[in-house]
Amino acid sequence: MKIMIIGCGYVGLVTGTCFSEMGNDVLCVDIDEKKIKNLKKGLVPIYEPGLGEMIERNLSEGRLNFTTDINKGINESKFIFIAVGTPQDENGSADLQYVLNAARDIGKKIERYTVIVNKSTVPVSTYKKVREVINEEINKRGLQVDFDIVSNPEFLKEGSAIDDFMKPDRVIIGTDSEKSTALMKDLYSPFFRKGDRIIFMDIPSSELTKYASNAMLASRITFMNELSLLCEKVGADIENVRKGIGSDVRIGNAFLFAGLGYGGSCFPKDVKALIQTSNDLNLEAKILLAVDTVNKEQRFRFIDKVVKYFDNYIKGKTFAVWGLSFKPQTDDMREAPSIDIINKLRDMGAHIQAHDPVAMGTAKAILGSKNINYVSNSYDTLKNADALLLLTEWHQFRKPDFDKIKSLLKNPVIFDGRNQYDPSVMKEKGFVYHCIGRNIL
Repeated sequence: MKIMIIGCGYVGLVTGTCFSEMGNDVLCVDIDEKKIKNLKKGLVPIYEPGLGEMIERNLSEGRLNFTTDINKGINESKFIFIAVGTPQDENGSADLQYVLNAARDIGKKIERYTVIVNKSTVPVSTYKKVREVINEEINKRGLQVDFDIVSNPEFLKEGSAIDDFMKPDRVIIGTDSEKSTALMKDLYSPFFRKGDRIIFMDIPSSELTKYASNAMLASRITFMNELSLLCEKVGADIENVRKGIGSDVRIGNAFLFAGLGYGGSCFPKDVKALIQTSNDLNLEAKILLAVDTVNKEQRFRFIDKVVKYFDNYIKGKTFAVWGLSFKPQTDDMREAPSIDIINKLRDMGAHIQAHDPVAMGTAKAILGSKNINYVSNSYDTLKNADALLLLTEWHQFRKPDFDKIKSLLKNPVIFDGRNQYDPSVMKEKGFVYHCIGRNIL
């Protein structure tokens, strides 16, 4: 099948590349000339395990192509996926200008039946606006062109997006016509040879499912972070609580880890967008308002732990920081807890020595160079540091050389924002160990 993807960001690149891997002819479009020029050379603008190799392979075999000319493939494609950004607006709602601009461009050139698939994360009823904009442009040309709008939200996890797309646990498709339903089923059938996990539904339900999924996961994380505060007060261990409730099959283990709170491009934005959608409809999203508030507070509670340990005076202190990205296996720092933590510590006069396996370049663009050094080796950050702050749970930080850490730090102090280490082991090795909601004996 011939497929066009509008938008070569995270979602668009993964979607287009994975469809081409299944034998489809895919044309990816973006207005960023530099990005397209690099992609044609196989240079990927984001870090995602396995993506670069897959792009290179499908480029060389001719199934995947990149262009800045949106008109090039509109009337050659059976499917046109809109996968552009929907950044957070000032009031917390999703900014739809890029989605509607893409729809407008489609409407100006479309001449034959096409399935227009919205892959971007959008508020409920956006499909109506997309349909209206396309029809307006078609009417301006005095034509009658049949097309269908489909909602197909993405559920990709940064760091495992290729597997998520190639071996999905489910695909949500919102349609309102039998023709587009049949075509979408045909498109996705190669991904489900061992069993059909395509869920068809009405379009509004599909649009809402994306927001609801992310809001639910964000709520689980936040619930555990709030419980961690109670654990610290009563001497309970949040890890034991997690294991206890996670063993209940009705609850499960996923997204029950206490820490610094969620970040990234999806959870913060989608929670706020769902709150704003509720407000627009005169509803109060009380639970989500609390989730948003508690999540933001969590990273500042961590800062309070650090400052309190140093008697509320950290001017001139040096802190080693392990981990800058919002989660492991990505260089994405959008809404990363590390940003607030590092900025606050620097505002209070501290100096930072930071390391991240892949997000150093991104961090430099966001955090700048004032009172921070970016160190290529994780252990080198520890030299003459007053404490180690673990902010992202990268695999290589899980079993470090604690003797080496202790020898390099000025003081054997660790603030673990991700509960990676065993408190009893830390005590045995002579560390002053601070973590989230754990019973430190």
